[in-house]
This record gives sequence, structure tokens and C-alpha cells, in this order.
Amino acid sequence: MTNLPWLHPDRVEKLQAALSQRILVLDGAMGTMLQAHQLDEAGYRGERFANGCDGRHHHEHRGELAHADGCARDLKGNNDLLSLSRPELIRDVHLAYLRAGADMIETNTFNSTAISQADYGLQHLVHELNREGARLARAACDEIERETPERPRFAIGVLGPTSRTASLSPDVNNPGFRNVDFDELESAYADATRGLVEGGADVLMVETIFDTLNAKAALFGIARVFDETGARMPVMISGTITDRSGRTLSGQTAEAFWYSVAHARPLSVGLNCALGAKDLREHIEALARVADCHVSAHPNAGLPNAFGGYDETPEEMARTLGEFARDGLLNIVGGCCGTTPAHIAAIAESVRGVAPRELPSHARAA
Repeated sequence: MTNLPWLHPDRVEKLQAALSQRILVLDGAMGTMLQAHQLDEAGYRGERFANGCDGRHHHEHRGELAHADGCARDLKGNNDLLSLSRPELIRDVHLAYLRAGADMIETNTFNSTAISQADYGLQHLVHELNREGARLARAACDEIERETPERPRFAIGVLGPTSRTASLSPDVNNPGFRNVDFDELESAYADATRGLVEGGADVLMVETIFDTLNAKAALFGIARVFDETGARMPVMISGTITDRSGRTLSGQTAEAFWYSVAHARPLSVGLNCALGAKDLREHIEALARVADCHVSAHPNAGLPNAFGGYDETPEEMARTLGEFARDGLLNIVGGCCGTTPAHIAAIAESVRGVAPRELPSHARAA
């Protein structure tokens, strides 16, 4: 990436110190927690969007979509919007995970790019979604740190994969077709990053990467923002093995994925989503062998059942991830789809007192 100075040097120093001392615990699923509220359309809109438009008549940055058109669409299911319409719900989820033992919490920004928000016609809200998502996470960290000042917490600014892929065609009859290009992705990621930086995120995480070309666009966008601000932040990278083939959607093994993104000099590399912890084991082992940075894992609570739910209990998941930790594979651990504060509490207990994975002797300086 770049050798610019750190944007938050005090927090980076605390993070690096914590990583040298113990395995850090990441939070669990935001969506799982929000789904428990069973919000309807009005629940997603809150007061601000209750009447469709929120009083402003902006246009999408390229002029194709008017603001009023976006607000007229159904917004149910747009979990990221809740950072603006129902911020108290997001705050409560963050606090629940922090009180369960999380050291690091992820911003509610998984779909807060212009590409993903286009499904709702809300591209104009991207900067605000990321800024407020980061502010909510950082405020929750501050609240818990006041209770336990000896243990710092960290707000992770999340950049999700978007709903499109640069490497593969969405049309099986036209393999050369693409519905997004690198420049569009890079611009969308840069816009989201600016909001996360303004909102006070401590770290950025490019997460749930199924297409390494998308990830490279994200890393390029991040680097552009670092150059604009004249400072950098730690960057975490987390891919996803899409099935038991052991490869990402764009066809890479975990080891190949690492070599494709190592140039960014990330704080950590890891895997999340798609698989449960047991099925993720061999792929985390591969990363732990080759990566010269920290290694993370935040798997699903098992594979989805016939109803789309997740059945792995906190105790089962903690037992498996505890084995990862005792075998020297992990520096950061948490949960993805289907996990709750109960899962995170059990995982935190399972890695308590276990030494973190040692970085190889050839690890690069930050």
C-alpha cells in the first residue's frame, strides 16, 4: 500500500500492542440481529424516510436517478439504511457484541456503496451511510472503553463486495459481458472509504471477497483516499470460499488469494462467510502457512439449513475455533452469518489466554 503516516497513530499503536498480546475477538452478524426485530417497510424507513423523500431533492451523482424516485422504492431489507433511520438499533447491536467480549466491531456498511445502494435508488446517501456507520461504531467503542479503559476497542470500517463482479459474466449466454468495470468499482469504494474515514473508523476491512478483481479495485480506491488525506489506516482483507471446492467464486484457492492481495501489506488476511468453522479449517491453515501478516477467521454458524437459517450453537462453534487458536492459526476471530452475542461470548471464552499466532520471521514492517 503506501508508507504515509498513520491517521490515528495512538489507536494503531494500541491495536498493534493488543495483537501482540492476545487473539482479538471480532463481532458477529449484524443482519442476524436486525432480522430478529422483524421490521416492516415502516420500520426500515423510520421517521426520516416515513413520507418517501426526506425533504431533499438531490440527484444521483451521474444524474440518472432522481432522489424522489429512490425514496419511492421499497426500502425493506436495506439494513445499512438503519444507521440513518433507526440508529438506536445499530447502537444496541454494537453494544451487545462489545459486552459479549468483542474487541473489534464492524460498521453497518456492508452494502454502503453506490453500486449496492442503486438497488434502492439511494446512491446519494453513500457518504452519509458510511460516515454515520463509522460514528455509531466508534461511539459504542468509546462507551465501553469508559467502563474498561485498560482494554481498547476498535471500530472496523467495512467495505463489502458489492452486488456485482468484475471477473465473471452475469449472463451464461454471453461470457464476455460485464455489468461493472474496474473504474466504477474503484470509484464506488473510494467514495465509501471517504465516509468511513470521516466517521472515525480505526481500521478498514475489505470483506467477503468472492472476486479478487473487486478486492483489487477496493484496495486501489482505499489507496487513492490515503493519498488524498496524506495519511493511512490499517487495512484488513477477508475473502470467502464459496463452497467445498475450496475456491473463491473467481476461482482462487486461499493461498492464491493471499498472493494476489499481499502487495497491499494488510494488517490481516482471512476468510469469512459461506462456510462453517469446520469446513474453513484447511483454508485458514493454508493462509497461516504463507501470510506474513495476521490471520483472521469469522465463519458462519455452520452451513445454512433448508430454511436459510444457521444451526451451529455457540458451544459447537467455540469448540472448533478454540482448536484453531490452540493450534496457532489465529490472530483475530469472530463470527459471520447466523452468529449472535452468545456465539461471540463463547468464542471469546474459548480463546481467552491462548497465545496468538506468531508472525513468521520474514513478516514485513508496518
